[in-house]
Amino acid sequence: QVQLAESGGGLVQAGGSLRLSCAASGRTYSNYVMGWFRQAPGKEREFVAAIRWSGYGTWYGNSVKGRFTISRDNAKNTVYLQMNSLKPEDTAVYYCAAGLSASGSAGDYEYWGQGTQVTVSS
Repeated sequence: QVQLAESGGGLVQAGGSLRLSCAASGRTYSNYVMGWFRQAPGKEREFVAAIRWSGYGTWYGNSVKGRFTISRDNAKNTVYLQMNSLKPEDTAVYYCAAGLSASGSAGDYEYWGQGTQVTVSS
């Protein structure tokens, strides 16, 4: 089992920045891929970004490319999502997930955190 806990959400004005954290505990594997997804009310869960726990490889959803950066700190078992130039349409609950495939599909991720709310005001 892998436990994931997100933090860092909040209210920010458009153009501002936030950094989300995802702390992993339990049985972690170096070959896992860590992903960030988001879900706004009435919308499907959307892929945001993903990174491998070890080695190289990062992926981004089209709507966040150039504004968001995913990174990891293996010593702290933590993955980060730096969000810059935030827009009102970025408002959503952001989820951290872990899986074995570098995928943009939520169904490919086995473990999920509880989510953290990000609200961007105009």
